[in-house]
Amino acid sequence: MNTSVEHEKLVVGRAASALVEDGMLLGLGTGSTVSHLLPALAARGLTGLRCVSTSPRTEEAARALGLAVEPFDPIARLDMAIDGADQVDPEGWLVKGGGAAHTREKIVAGAAERFVVIISSDKEVEALGPPIPLELLAFGLGATLGALEHAVLRDGTPVTPDGGLIADYLGDVPDPEVLALRLDAVPGVVNHGLFTPAMVAEVLIARGDQVEHRTVSGGRR
Repeated sequence: MNTSVEHEKLVVGRAASALVEDGMLLGLGTGSTVSHLLPALAARGLTGLRCVSTSPRTEEAARALGLAVEPFDPIARLDMAIDGADQVDPEGWLVKGGGAAHTREKIVAGAAERFVVIISSDKEVEALGPPIPLELLAFGLGATLGALEHAVLRDGTPVTPDGGLIADYLGDVPDPEVLALRLDAVPGVVNHGLFTPAMVAEVLIARGDQVEHRTVSGGRR
């Protein structure tokens, strides 16, 4: 384990927790960086905070810390969502889904008035690259994989809480917008791990003990 990376995840998780206000409806992401956000958030003792979760794992961890987690189904809008990312490029494009929760994460991020991405410095990239996580329908799987060409199922073929199969697109990513449109057009692709800059309000990047707050140009305000 890279202790410097783990330290940065702890630092950025604490910084993100300070952005949350009592009474908010908050979307909680999934992954190792969010796992540092949860205890920092619980320590604030915001009794009016209501949360929704992007995965059973996050929900279980949040409840164990005393955070109030409720079903997302009846909720139309969230005040804020906080989540990590596997890659972030200079324009604010994200790759998410290493933890196989990107479809739910994208729904929650899209419902939030303010989507905040939290990363350690190793997640910054000059240009996005593979793997790009995919959630696929089991029905017609062979045809879907054939249409995608460069996609392979993950070892063990993990299944999402919603019944989708997880694969990774391993081709080049010369233009994330073009690739996102191409993946969206393939029948059988439930969702992919490319998140547009327009979804993101800001990115918090930990560098050692410091946190950079980067506003995404053209992103959500």
